[in-house]
Amino acid sequence: MPFSTLVALSCLFSLGIAQTITGQYDCLPAGGFTLCQDLWNQSAGVGAQQTTLLDSSTETVSWSTNWTWANSPDNVKSYANAKSLLSNGIQLQNISSAPTSWHWSYETQSSDIRADVSYDIWFGTESSGDPASSASSYEVMIWLAGLGGAQPVGTQITTGTFIAGLTWNLWKATNTNWEVFFFASAIGDINSFDVDLNDFFKYLVEEQCVAPTQYVQGIQAGTEAFVGAGNLVTTAYSVSILPT
Repeated sequence: MPFSTLVALSCLFSLGIAQTITGQYDCLPAGGFTLCQDLWNQSAGVGAQQTTLLDSSTETVSWSTNWTWANSPDNVKSYANAKSLLSNGIQLQNISSAPTSWHWSYETQSSDIRADVSYDIWFGTESSGDPASSASSYEVMIWLAGLGGAQPVGTQITTGTFIAGLTWNLWKATNTNWEVFFFASAIGDINSFDVDLNDFFKYLVEEQCVAPTQYVQGIQAGTEAFVGAGNLVTTAYSVSILPT
């Protein structure tokens, strides 16, 4: 094959990987994940956001999210995220481990930035229920960072709780349809996160009365943008659930 043809094919492959989405609810297939913009509350502010898929496979995904938002500094505007297509439909009591790895950085950020970097995990009574719906019983967020003083809503119910080798402050709130638990890092930003999510699941069952019969309905990872401007880059993210 001529060298020029190889170069052309290489360029086409690269262009196929580096895809950018800009619409409010635009999503992209990304190997074993779906990458979504999710500007669910954009009407609360003024701004723009785009999310770019950098690379993906069945096991891992990398992406960037660049955003600028103004107004209503205490309100989340968006949650650009990668959702696993394979880590769901299993009861908590039947999980042996849920390994995850997330390496990220805010490569740029304005002085007035307010944002978090977080997992958004959903439990429900039905294995096939949709996250964030009437089928959901619990939303579990794990905040690896709260930039610009951003903090969870609700009430803080523990301080300095040790889970997965790290220290967290636990918050709790009640939504119309489900309860929400927030594990907020008590040690600052965690840019390299390599843990077993099942440690959090076991804690919720043993200490917060979450029924072990609850199903994991979905696991997402991304950034909630409040105000300011920033560019989150995830160089590698993976998650899986292994049954007993």
